[in-house]
Amino acid sequence: MHSERLNESLTTKLLDRTENFVLTIIAIALVALAVLLLGSSIVSLFYAAVSGQIRDLAIDILGSILLVMMTMEIVYTVTLSLKTHSLKAEPFLIVGIIAAIRRMLLITAQSTQMYNSEVFRDTLLELALLAVIILAMSAAIFMLRQKQEKEEKPKESD
Repeated sequence: MHSERLNESLTTKLLDRTENFVLTIIAIALVALAVLLLGSSIVSLFYAAVSGQIRDLAIDILGSILLVMMTMEIVYTVTLSLKTHSLKAEPFLIVGIIAAIRRMLLITAQSTQMYNSEVFRDTLLELALLAVIILAMSAAIFMLRQKQEKEEKPKESD
């Protein structure tokens, strides 16, 4: 019985350390990706400003910067997971909101070149669905924060 607990404890510790190691590597890779994307975005912004193509390249640059934001939010989630050994929903919802906004911007930019009324109707439908998704995720974040505030209030009064 004692040796089973010892083996279980060693296995648990090994798995915990392995998880921490893998999450740390993931976080480092994501930070490197975010830095490279941000650097690329800054270079693109500079090029667009110098060449007078800001209007043409703005959506692409903004899309890249939003991708950096999403990546860093995932890094935050991984870091939080390392610290608390739990998975929080709010950072994933924030990433989802940023991704939906990014998609909306790209669709809006591309829709200026649409001449087919059926394709344009489908685009409007996709934009409406993305708006509903953003509202739903925002409501979920609001509810999570309300719940968290209610849970913290009894602790403060103790």
